[in-house]
Amino acid sequence: MTDYPFTAADLEALRAWDTPTICNALEITSPERRGYGYTVRPLVPADVTLRPICGLARTGAIRAAAPSGREAAKEQSIRTGWYEYVADAAMPTVVVLQDLDDTPGYGAFWGEVHSAVHKALGAQGCVTNGSYRDIDMLAPEFQILGGVINPSHAHVHMVAYGLDVSVHGMACDHDAVVHADRHGAVVIPQDAVRRLPAAIDLCTRREKPILDLCASGQFSVAALKEALARSKEIH
Repeated sequence: MTDYPFTAADLEALRAWDTPTICNALEITSPERRGYGYTVRPLVPADVTLRPICGLARTGAIRAAAPSGREAAKEQSIRTGWYEYVADAAMPTVVVLQDLDDTPGYGAFWGEVHSAVHKALGAQGCVTNGSYRDIDMLAPEFQILGGVINPSHAHVHMVAYGLDVSVHGMACDHDAVVHADRHGAVVIPQDAVRRLPAAIDLCTRREKPILDLCASGQFSVAALKEALARSKEIH
């Protein structure tokens, strides 16, 4: 059994903050990660009202533009192996699925059935450069951030799972901690999970003098300079 430097409760606690706030805090806990580790192109959220998701990554790669060429029994074996892989987790998961087609999103892996199945397997949602469909019939509270929306599943099939993947510039491997919401997704270093709440508190306290000034009705550039100076002194 894998030992993690955090608990499921720690991951659940991080769902209280949006993904940009997590990224801000990572600049304090993990400054070397400031320029990478997050999605850098827009993703389409299935439901902008849903809470952020945060869980252990279950990674996979798909194609859809052409049949896999595998026999039906082999195809079924790979698909059920994928389900077993997603289910084999000590904590809630986030699926990170890379579409390898030249035109990602040619066929949708995600829809009414797969959102329901993966929610039942313990996943909170998915981050993919591929497509999804059945917008009005997706499993409740299951978030999908996809590259595009597409009406057909075409020849969609699993290529491999448990491998290193990349979705819109975010590299991700098995068991990485992924936080995502309508803004995009970020990989959180495992050793930073428990340090993030304190870093978020620090960010909030540093922003407060500036935001208070903006709301005060007494804003000026001189006052802004003073607020910025006070902000830098907060530790």
